[in-house]
Amino acid sequence: MTIRIGNAPCSWGVEFADDPRNPPWKTVLQECKQAGFDGIELGPVGYAPEDPAALKDGLAEFDLKLIGGVVFRPFHDADQWDDVMDGSVRTCKALVANGAQHLVLIDSISPRRAATAGRWNDAEKMDQAEWNAYRDRIMTVAKMGAEDCGLTVGIHAHAAGFMDFEPELERLLEETDEKILKICFDTGHHSYAGYDPVAFMKKWIDRISYVHFKDIDPKVKAWAVKNQIDFYEACAEGIFCKLGLGDVDFPSVRQILLENEFSGWCTVEQDCDPAGKTSPLDDNTHNGNYLKSIGF
Repeated sequence: MTIRIGNAPCSWGVEFADDPRNPPWKTVLQECKQAGFDGIELGPVGYAPEDPAALKDGLAEFDLKLIGGVVFRPFHDADQWDDVMDGSVRTCKALVANGAQHLVLIDSISPRRAATAGRWNDAEKMDQAEWNAYRDRIMTVAKMGAEDCGLTVGIHAHAAGFMDFEPELERLLEETDEKILKICFDTGHHSYAGYDPVAFMKKWIDRISYVHFKDIDPKVKAWAVKNQIDFYEACAEGIFCKLGLGDVDFPSVRQILLENEFSGWCTVEQDCDPAGKTSPLDDNTHNGNYLKSIGF
């Protein structure tokens, strides 16, 4: 069994390709390698060059493997389907061209859910018809990734979207083909939503194909949930803290992976403000060192 640890541009604050505050893509690659990681995710499509040769050369310059990429688009909004498909097709092309394995699907933040992140009982729920259409849109992209592109596709729960809480994640898993759609499990978002990441991993480990390592500051989480704080404001205030300093039990996460002979990539994600108060290089050097200290 081999577990390899990578990182992602969101750990440098890169959430949207056109954000003028983003650091240069090569700076992210350079600092990722400097912090001790061997692989990196694509980031939002359009951030790194979409020319396969240019991206390949950049990865080679810093001896990094492209792990996968995220489609962070509004699957919940039928009127934005063209935008979802645009991001999905372009991401798949970039991953295939550079030999990456993981396509991660995330329903982006909805104004209908923004104020109720971490509060399942208060969150708006889809009716049956809206849910069915939403599920089918997710599966359309999942099938494209898995069947047409040969990628491993994972659904990723995310705060303030319509795939946020454990009941709806499990509902989707129960209604879909596990050969097509697996889980990209994010430890931090699961905690943010109010659930136990370790318990979920024990239950669903056979369907987890990829893991995002993220930690949560419990004090910031309690403040954000109580005061209905916007997701990006919570990020700026440090809700996603350095690994080992929050409420996620990473030694137990490691033990579950070992006991179930998990093999492949796990990726650190410490979402932050690109103009934030801390140094991404320092934070991610800590994160890599912490994971090594517990046996990764």
